[in-house]
Amino acid sequence: MILALIRRDLALLWLRPSGVVVPMIFFVLVAALFPFAVGPDAKLLGRIASGIVWVAALLAALLPVETLVAGDRADGTFDQLVTRGIALETATAARLIAHWLGFTAPLLIALPIAGVLLGMESAAIGRVALGLLLGTPGLAALALIAASLTSGLRGGGALAGLIVLPLALPILIFGVGLNSSDSMSALKLLAASSLVLVAAAPFASGAALRGGMDG
Repeated sequence: MILALIRRDLALLWLRPSGVVVPMIFFVLVAALFPFAVGPDAKLLGRIASGIVWVAALLAALLPVETLVAGDRADGTFDQLVTRGIALETATAARLIAHWLGFTAPLLIALPIAGVLLGMESAAIGRVALGLLLGTPGLAALALIAASLTSGLRGGGALAGLIVLPLALPILIFGVGLNSSDSMSALKLLAASSLVLVAAAPFASGAALRGGMDG
């Protein structure tokens, strides 16, 4: 059942520009425009390139947050799933996996282009790619939780950003830390942070959606 839900959610994400295409374009545009803001200092750009990529990845994960669960909540899809005996936690776990696949795969495809635009070395691009593989599930989990909490609210996208940004700091810090001398510790902490968020997201999102349905 969860595989069917994932396939359905992925199909819906691909049909919406905000689900896949826009995050990838946004990611590349950030990488292309940021060097103009920093200036011609290649050393400075190289030092902060990893941070730029992680912030761009976070914002890309948040771009579809207003449509992540709001449509299914509004048209009664979640009510129908509950009626059929499918727990909201199962539905939100499928949505989490679909959202992660939907925005992470295009980001990894676009990462070499972004890395070249930011003047990153190939080894640094490889470390960032590994970090994104481990950290983006946590970013997707935060986006799903925020979407569930703010669905149906006016200006929910802005509120979701306020919820996610502070909670995403550990992932950003440990992700950027992969370029430090103690990269192995940063890698372990990044994976642990992401795993905790992924484990908690279906239950937190399910509870938020259930509260909205009861209200």
